[in-house]
Amino acid sequence: MSDTPPLVLRNVSLTLPSAAGPVEILKDLSFSVAPRERIAITGPSGSGKSSLIAVAAGLEQPTAGSVELLGRELARLDEDGRARLRRGKVSLVFQAFHLLPNMTALENVAAPMEIAGLANAEATARAWLDRVGLSARQRHYPHQLSGGEQQRVALARALAPRPALLFADEPTGNLDASNAARVADLLFGLVAEEGAAMVLVTHDPALAGRADRQVRLAGGHT
Repeated sequence: MSDTPPLVLRNVSLTLPSAAGPVEILKDLSFSVAPRERIAITGPSGSGKSSLIAVAAGLEQPTAGSVELLGRELARLDEDGRARLRRGKVSLVFQAFHLLPNMTALENVAAPMEIAGLANAEATARAWLDRVGLSARQRHYPHQLSGGEQQRVALARALAPRPALLFADEPTGNLDASNAARVADLLFGLVAEEGAAMVLVTHDPALAGRADRQVRLAGGHT
């Protein structure tokens, strides 16, 4: 892994239009993530946590300020360039799983690696499904899996390419207490084993407390 900070935000603001006029979502926000560091983004609903993930990952462009992802200034890249930068190096896990319904668990994990041109995608996917305890479910489709199983597939898909940075947006938010605990253990354990940095958005104080550092948002700023 590189010693370059995987993420640096400098004076980032985000203003979006609405029927009532422009709304400031993020306001002059600055922080950085060190290699292998696990940061939890906390704060009340509407404080800009998910918008921060979108801006930091290059899915949304800030109104002002700069975002440096894996040593590259995102403003210098077009949409295709940002996608190429993320491919195989930056992964995202969402509350809603976002598995492809017409693909098996194995295919959901292998497909992004195949798209990224990584070798041995299917064998790697099998190994990762085993690591998350789903080797017996690799031929099942998402509708045949429980919510906890689907999120474990999503974790395998995100970490199988061995990214330098993982964004996790409320990864346990749709799960019951038992499944949430299992997914949380896997998330922190696997991220540590792989040496990845992580930016975790969560409303769960216990989950946030497992991070190395917390960044609390209120009204779009820290």
